[in-house]
Amino acid sequence: MAGFYVEGLLANTANQLSQTIDTDFFNIVPVRVKYTFLNLTQLKEDNPNLFSQYGEYFALGGILFDSVSNPSPEDTTGNPLENYVFAKPLFSNIKNIPLVNEITYVISFPTPRLQNPDFIDLNDTGFYYFPPVNLWNSNHHNALPDPLSTSTQTPSEQKDYQQVEAGSSQKITDNTEDINLGNTFEEKADIKPLQPYEGDVIFDGRWGQSLRFGSTVPNTDNTWSEIGDSGDPITILRNGQGEQTGEPWIPMVEDINNLESSIWFTSTQQIPLEAASSIYNSYSTQPEAPNQYVGSQVILNSSRIVINSSEDHILLTSNKSVNLNAVEGVNVDAPTTTIQSNTVLLGGKEATEPVLKGDTTIDILSQLVDELTKLTLTLQSVTPTGGPLVAPAATQLVPVLQGIKTRLETTTKSTYSKTL
Repeated sequence: MAGFYVEGLLANTANQLSQTIDTDFFNIVPVRVKYTFLNLTQLKEDNPNLFSQYGEYFALGGILFDSVSNPSPEDTTGNPLENYVFAKPLFSNIKNIPLVNEITYVISFPTPRLQNPDFIDLNDTGFYYFPPVNLWNSNHHNALPDPLSTSTQTPSEQKDYQQVEAGSSQKITDNTEDINLGNTFEEKADIKPLQPYEGDVIFDGRWGQSLRFGSTVPNTDNTWSEIGDSGDPITILRNGQGEQTGEPWIPMVEDINNLESSIWFTSTQQIPLEAASSIYNSYSTQPEAPNQYVGSQVILNSSRIVINSSEDHILLTSNKSVNLNAVEGVNVDAPTTTIQSNTVLLGGKEATEPVLKGDTTIDILSQLVDELTKLTLTLQSVTPTGGPLVAPAATQLVPVLQGIKTRLETTTKSTYSKTL
């Protein structure tokens, strides 16, 4: 496996590519990507020779490339991929895998073969690639078709890539695959880049995701710079650009209310979040609404938010209060729900009526029923001369009182709710 670099180069000795790529140490040359090693399990099934030639799973993230200045003629026989040269990512912890037909730079560096005990070659080199070249200033893709393959393109598609430097706007012909970008990548014509500001550090994904390390920038059209001083830090992580209008090459600015999902880390900014519900009638002194607060905060905004603790607790703590605010309701599903508080107000902050203690109340009422029963039994013995109607009435009341006592014990206590 350690010699797969040399095998890859030897496979191209009959090709003009071997004459155009300089294998000396530290030389940097532009190349066009022809294949990316991503789905290696599928590659192992479809092309086992290619899979083993470049070190099997050691090739993950690698590419096969062709010369930009002197590309190889198209080969439709045999295995065309054998005409190209292999390169690994230059950086081990940050991967930016280029697309097919994107342009990148490769540099020659030593390979693990330097320490191969069977065959030590101190001059053995392999290729390592840089992130793709930003030809079209697009975060979506920057592919450039091989000029030997443009004969199948329509005039408008050829114009996209050949005349853009002369001021023509890049347009994609509907239902026409004008350039091969790989096996699964589907071009989207509406992906916009982010508007940069002075001092920004931006990581842009290909599908409308981004991470901006930015700041307050007065006198701009962004949504976070109306308050605060220039240079106050802000970090915005977004996934999805939301609904956008205008041409795709016109940059966009994050809008928390028009992004699919985002997290905002602020310092002094005021973020115009349109909260789903902001009714704080339970407060005597209401908290500031989300779109009015100025200061350090973390905002998560999405169509749905799930916080899950797989093994331990979820602990929500606050220096002031924890507010649950919803349009439809607040539901709690748990085997046991415990609320420990000095004061619990049910129904509103003006609640003054105390909740009765169940067991204590039933004990008092049961005692009352017992005493009434004793009185009723005594009244049953009253002679007719003492009152002809008293004894029959007392006789009828005894079972009624016993039924009331039974109901107090069996039907009035809550099965779930307890109080002190």
